[in-house]
Amino acid sequence: MSSENSVTLHGVSKSFGEKQVLDNVSFSVGRGEAICVLGRSGTGKSVTLKLILALLKPDAGNIRIGDDEITQLEGQELSRVRRRMGFLFQSGALFDSLSLHDNLALPLRRLTKKSKDEIEEIIDRVLGQVELAGDKHKMPRELSGGMQKRAGLARALVFEPETLLVDEPSSGLDRITASEIDDLLLDQKVRRGSAMIIVTHDLHGARRVGDRFAVLDKGRLAGLGRPQDLEKHENETVRRLVGG
Repeated sequence: MSSENSVTLHGVSKSFGEKQVLDNVSFSVGRGEAICVLGRSGTGKSVTLKLILALLKPDAGNIRIGDDEITQLEGQELSRVRRRMGFLFQSGALFDSLSLHDNLALPLRRLTKKSKDEIEEIIDRVLGQVELAGDKHKMPRELSGGMQKRAGLARALVFEPETLLVDEPSSGLDRITASEIDDLLLDQKVRRGSAMIIVTHDLHGARRVGDRFAVLDKGRLAGLGRPQDLEKHENETVRRLVGG
């Protein structure tokens, strides 16, 4: 990408009926940087991820993925931009009727012209990265919660994304398993220089992985910066969320 930032939101607003979910939100994330989005329930955190993926369109403002302004893109152009991003769902979101191998192979078969051997190489590589190399023929029901989360991350990595969008990576996991997911995210950030936007309630994990925090309160960006700076923020909600 020629743009310095991987993702930029500028003046983004979104309402559902009379409920204003996001109000004039602006921030950007660069290569090799992780921003953790914090906020109370219902403050627009997951909506922010859906807007970046163009699953929703903002009522106002613009969103850039590198040099592409995505709010007006459709069809093949939008698909091209989405392939530069990986999305780790809160639930892992694997297809129950497909093996782990086939869950990873499906998007590569549908959206690329890669050969069978190339697809197998990619699958083996990403499963190795998330320590599931010996489990590729298992069905999702045979995987523990932590393994399903790692499998979801593997699927997010098959296109070697420049940007990872992560929704509640520690949800439903014990502290040890959550720390293992944090380690995998840190590895992607440091080794591959991936940009990350992570929606989370887990302050411990956010402090390990995040370079900056974006704190949403009542639909507005109440605080943006390093956690040690936000601990002294004038907004009480920001201080409480960042300080635990």
